[in-house]
Amino acid sequence: MPFETSPPQGLMTVEAVEKALNRSRASVYRYANTKPEILNPPYDPRRLNPELRVNKDDPLLFHPNEVARFAQDVLGIKQVTIEVQQPPETVTHELLQAILAELKSIHQTLKQQ
Repeated sequence: MPFETSPPQGLMTVEAVEKALNRSRASVYRYANTKPEILNPPYDPRRLNPELRVNKDDPLLFHPNEVARFAQDVLGIKQVTIEVQQPPETVTHELLQAILAELKSIHQTLKQQ
């Protein structure tokens, strides 16, 4: 069963691009540089270029600088502000932070011996 994961830090989902450009999901997909027969088509300065994908089923993700470039150069939006917010901490993130703190403590103890 597939599950939702948050995008890698700093990258934007299609939904985030919709909001930033004030465009519909359909138009974001129309702007995106994708081709069904090619996993990662070459860079196209007239299109919105997503980050490289490993699998054709991976979601499209966009770098904020690419979204801003596209908005200014192609759509002609003069002033573009892209704000990327940190995702809220998850239980997994908190657990990993606790494990890291414990490992640092163990490392410090071993260094002192």
